[in-house]
Amino acid sequence: MGREVVTGRSTIKAISTVVLVHAAFADTSMWSSVVTELQNNAIPVLAPANPLRGLAYDADYTASFVRQLGGPVVLVGHSYGGAVITVAGMAENVVGLVYVAAHCLDVGESLDDLQGRYPAAPVTRHLRTMRFPLAGPSEPGVEDSISPDAFPSIFAPDLPPEIANVLAVSQRPLVRSAWSEPASAAAWKVKPAWALVATGDNSINPQAQRFAYERAGAFTVEVDASHAVPLSQPKAVADLVREAVKATSSS
Repeated sequence: MGREVVTGRSTIKAISTVVLVHAAFADTSMWSSVVTELQNNAIPVLAPANPLRGLAYDADYTASFVRQLGGPVVLVGHSYGGAVITVAGMAENVVGLVYVAAHCLDVGESLDDLQGRYPAAPVTRHLRTMRFPLAGPSEPGVEDSISPDAFPSIFAPDLPPEIANVLAVSQRPLVRSAWSEPASAAAWKVKPAWALVATGDNSINPQAQRFAYERAGAFTVEVDASHAVPLSQPKAVADLVREAVKATSSS
């Protein structure tokens, strides 16, 4: 992926590989329709699992995955995945960042810091806390998910109920400490960025999205969609990713 191909006297650099980083309260299936859109355009794409165990851990995991691909990579993050790509995007072979209804943090800033600039999104009233065991004598870990009853209206009101209900019971929780963990880097300071605002988002205030994207100097589009925009508006998401791929792939 991202290899150079020699044809006669010229060398053509292969297009950037797209790596999709999913949100908290979701899994890689959130990208399924976007993957199809990109594959239909012969764009190499991968959607690894996001561990959701903390910003530093998740960013290190993602950066390691990206470095092992070798060629140029466009990192795409949805929601919390945006915070992950903000840090992981410092990997040398990352050539562009795409934020999809996402957290786009500055150095030293946390999810709570960014969201705290604006009125709380409705999701904050519907979080469910659970505990999980940690190795050794330490206290159990704490993680958050969205109450399944509230999930369809909060996360995915523009999806068919039968799909939203499946997502509600298959969501992956986010470790509680991730909300207050500061970003150690902001790759958008040195890499080009593209961004999508979901105007009907009940999980991240659209005002927070606009503020962060403008601060990052990102090329930004707005889409009338919920937080589940990768599934409800996959073509709009894929179109933006294609723009990033086109801009970062040279021949």
